[in-house]
Formats: sequence, structure tokens, C-alpha cells
Amino acid sequence: MRIDCPYCGSRDAHEFSYLGDATLSRPDPSAPDAAAAFHDYVYLRDNPAGAHSELWYHASGCRRWLVVSRDTLTHAVTGTRFACEGDAR
Repeated sequence: MRIDCPYCGSRDAHEFSYLGDATLSRPDPSAPDAAAAFHDYVYLRDNPAGAHSELWYHASGCRRWLVVSRDTLTHAVTGTRFACEGDAR
């Protein structure tokens, strides 16, 4: 699989580290149900089939975080952008 880094260009996926779902929001630690919310945030994840936004770190390149739009069934990458460019969701 190849990922198009906006800075470095097209690179092999082995240059990147996968973090996970780019659409999740970290729970508020001061909320009354913070423990349950963090449990769900860390341990209860969906495994989507199809189009999905993911966070990848370009460890062997520019060392920046990317949001990669990818089809999890075909591994086709449909878009990339730096994670700092707007909301990751």
C-alpha cells in the first residue's frame, strides 16, 4: 500500500505508523462519567468495512501526523492531509 504524504510525496506504508480512527474525540476528563467514557474510548472500537478516516504518523519521513482516507476493504487510499489542517473529524 502506498500513502501520498502532502510533504514527501508517495511513500510505502512501511514508512508510517498507524494510530487508529481519526474521527474519535477524546472524552472530557472532568465529566462525571469520565471513567466509563475513557473505558469506551480506549477499549470499545468499531472495525468499519469501507471508507474510513485514519491517523498515520510518517515516522521515516517528515515526522508529521496525517489523516488518511482509506477504504478498509480494498486498501485504496482516496486522500491524505496533515492532521493539523482543520478538524480531524
